[in-house]
Amino acid sequence: MEQKRIRAAQDGNQAAIRWLIEEYQAPVYALCYRMLGTPQDAEDAAQEALVRGINNLDSFDLERPLRPWLLRVTSNLCIDRLRRRKFTVSLDDMGEDGAWEWKAGSAISPERHLLRKEQAEQVRDLLAILSPQDRSLVTLFYWEELSYAEISAVTTLTESAIKSRLYRARRALARELLKERQDGHTS
Repeated sequence: MEQKRIRAAQDGNQAAIRWLIEEYQAPVYALCYRMLGTPQDAEDAAQEALVRGINNLDSFDLERPLRPWLLRVTSNLCIDRLRRRKFTVSLDDMGEDGAWEWKAGSAISPERHLLRKEQAEQVRDLLAILSPQDRSLVTLFYWEELSYAEISAVTTLTESAIKSRLYRARRALARELLKERQDGHTS
């Protein structure tokens, strides 16, 4: 069914293109948000990634799944944007889009909301220490839950290179977390 819709989108069918956008806008936006760190940047990049994907559908191989291909387009776009910034990505904007706002009557307490917000900020700050490519790998593996094979299709890295880079990224994150905790206890 998906292949029929993709083929129709390749032929310019507007309903199929709308389906493609509706089907993939959430994972594309999520990847952009985790890599770029702000809702505004993520929205811009997600829109551009979807447009690029649609414009390049002719180069897509229908024998392969669309999601890894589209996430590769998205990941490459985000990496390019991060390189152009030439400064550390600030990931302090969590919550500005209202995603973490606590509302009266909500099942989550204000204390739990604050704890989640602090944990999310800590994770985002930790991810900022990684290179754009390693941040992309961590995001694809842990948040998008792609397999090594799917990540390989997205990034063109070998599965062994992905495993190695994820291992080093986890070690770097663990060292940074340990350092932060030690600094917090000595301050």
